[in-house]
Formats: sequence, structure tokens, C-alpha cells
Amino acid sequence: MNEEISLLDVVALAADVPSRGLRRGQVGTVVELLDPWVFEVEFSDDHGRTYATAPLRASQLIVLHYEPAAASAT
Repeated sequence: MNEEISLLDVVALAADVPSRGLRRGQVGTVVELLDPWVFEVEFSDDHGRTYATAPLRASQLIVLHYEPAAASAT
């Protein structure tokens, strides 16, 4: 991905990570910056319990957005 990823960003997996038991689309939070393009991501269930952590490359992640992009002035 070309988008900059920051600490505490909510991200989704762009592809399966079978070695960690993670599937494409699973949602996690960036909890540590390991390298310029490598991030420790924590995956939690609906009750806030962590079920996996994994070091992932930026290319494996999609940053999720919860607010609309700024609308153009008319």
C-alpha cells in the first residue's frame, strides 16, 4: 500500500498469513513500529481479548477509515 501507516491505526489484512492462522480481511491494530515498513499488529476478538500478534509488512495491510474523506466545497 502507498498509504502511510501509523501507530494505533486500525488495519485489515490484504492476504492470508497461514503461519499465524490469520485470514485476509481480519482486522487488527498497529501496536508497534518495527521498521519503516514493518509493523507489529495485534488482533483481538469482540471482547478485546488478543488472539494473535504478528510482524507484518506495509504491503500486507490496508488502513481502515471510519470517517468520510473531506467533501469538496461546492
